[in-house]
Amino acid sequence: MAHADLDQLIDAAGHQATIDELAVKRLKKRRLLLRDQISLLEAELSPPEKA
Repeated sequence: MAHADLDQLIDAAGHQATIDELAVKRLKKRRLLLRDQISLLEAELSPPEKA
């Protein structure tokens, strides 16, 4: 599941009358993990800066 998809699910869950707090927390945790993975990949792809 893509990062943007998780954002949409979290937003949709916030607009529901009955919110499953545990499900929202799990989605947010998954989104953070994806964000960390994206950051690591970006760091690997960008060349190190010269001093």
